[in-house]
Amino acid sequence: MSVKIDPHNCVILPEAVFIIGTYDENGVPNAMNAAWGTQTDFNEITISLSKHKTTDNLEKTGEFTVAFGTEPTVTICDYFGVESGKSINKIVKAGCHEHKSELVNAPIIEEFPLTLECKVKSWNAEEGILVGEIVGQQADESIMTADGHVDLDKMKPIIYDASIHAYRGIGPVIARAFEEGLKIKKSEKQWDSQ
Repeated sequence: MSVKIDPHNCVILPEAVFIIGTYDENGVPNAMNAAWGTQTDFNEITISLSKHKTTDNLEKTGEFTVAFGTEPTVTICDYFGVESGKSINKIVKAGCHEHKSELVNAPIIEEFPLTLECKVKSWNAEEGILVGEIVGQQADESIMTADGHVDLDKMKPIIYDASIHAYRGIGPVIARAFEEGLKIKKSEKQWDSQ
């Protein structure tokens, strides 16, 4: 039996933990934690943002990076979400290291093993919707497979569980996409939904 729950505790998973990196007009790096976003095309990411130091920077530079939160970086991720970058250099305070992306005017924070390099495709400040064109991607060799793919088991990405305000790990592969459903497609049997 189902029960009604508060729609503000909506559980739509996974909600990735995105760390958005920007520079201000003086080249000072900033990072913020954003969970409300998703990949919306092969080379596009869309993120919902309210007014922050990051959005001020985006309006000035038009470029940003998106790093993915991981189990080893969870404390840094949360710090980037609870501190304002308006009065402090969060990257320095967190003890992180950064270097400028070769493709965009934005920082790559070295503690995060996977980073997207993006240009603002559209930014609607009134609605708070940022759409970025992914123009590059950098991954640490430690999370790569021998054939050049990101290994999520090595990376240990985290997701944000908005219903209980917590970070969760991502588990192992349970089935192969575009293969598992073929069991039903190729079967003569009518699968029972009970």
